[in-house]
Amino acid sequence: MGDERRLNVAVIGASGYTGGETVRLLADHPHVRLAFLSAERHAGSTVGAVHPWLRNHPVVGRHRLRPLEEMPEVDVAFSCLPTGALPKALPHIAKHADRVLNLAGDFRLHDRAETRRHYPDAEAVDEKFAYFVPELSADLGAERFVNLPGCMAVASIYALYPLFCDNLVESRVVVDAKTGSSGSGKGSGEHPAERAGNFRVHKPHGHRHAPEIRQALAEFTGFEPELQFSTHSLDMPRGIMVSCYSQLREGVTALEVKRAYASAYAGKPFVKFRTAPKRPQDFPMLKAVVGSNLAEVAVSVQGTEVVSVAALDNLVKGAAGQAVQTMNLMMGLDESTGLPTTAVGP
Repeated sequence: MGDERRLNVAVIGASGYTGGETVRLLADHPHVRLAFLSAERHAGSTVGAVHPWLRNHPVVGRHRLRPLEEMPEVDVAFSCLPTGALPKALPHIAKHADRVLNLAGDFRLHDRAETRRHYPDAEAVDEKFAYFVPELSADLGAERFVNLPGCMAVASIYALYPLFCDNLVESRVVVDAKTGSSGSGKGSGEHPAERAGNFRVHKPHGHRHAPEIRQALAEFTGFEPELQFSTHSLDMPRGIMVSCYSQLREGVTALEVKRAYASAYAGKPFVKFRTAPKRPQDFPMLKAVVGSNLAEVAVSVQGTEVVSVAALDNLVKGAAGQAVQTMNLMMGLDESTGLPTTAVGP
């Protein structure tokens, strides 16, 4: 795509947290024109009224949200609708968009039984969505429909991929994932008073990201792990931290593990391998990634025990940021265009 042309882009479901973050990242993207921002409940409201943190942008803050029926022809549509909503809206969106990127979970799973269990509304849709992790998937080529990974799933994939890619660990792995409150979306029924100053179990078994992690690791490494995946709720709005516990195969050394991670993420601008963490603050942490499109990854080996850790911002690298990164790759742009590489602190 020549630098002189801007992509006409739509954000569908722009009133939610993920939609608002997608708008924020695209607002100053040098190759994007925000042609359409949709929201049904908030149609007619300005972006700045719905997302106060965007109201001071000189252009986007004054954009009005519109109903989906008014969608014009666009090059790329980002679907930020709640899980279960896109299957019904897809015929209309597909009629008006050359490419569709889905940030919800509807089309992540290939197994029909798992889809029926976790995403029942997606089962009857004929269009096939490619599952895409920017650092690990093959080139998208002419793929028209793409589904991005779940936030806790992609953090787990980054933490585990080198271990299974190089056949370094036994099949059994335990993943302990912790997530901020924005992952529940604006429609969460949890009162802030119950989350503030608290730390609790979210889902010890049966989370819908578990089959996604198994599927992705099988696809990218050729090996499907025996996975225990449990999630917990953090008292903070943003951020995901996963800690993964596995056992080395016989004869594998700590040096081999370190080399596997360094090789897997060499040249990947948005996955940073922390090569030799010694102090606790050297390991991945949320303060180092929140607000950025970065995932930090580290691994520690003691004897045969392996602990691999990843941290990322669930709204950026876990959702809107990886979607913009994917758009960049699809459209022949530098993948880092328009994406933040530093965190917000303190």
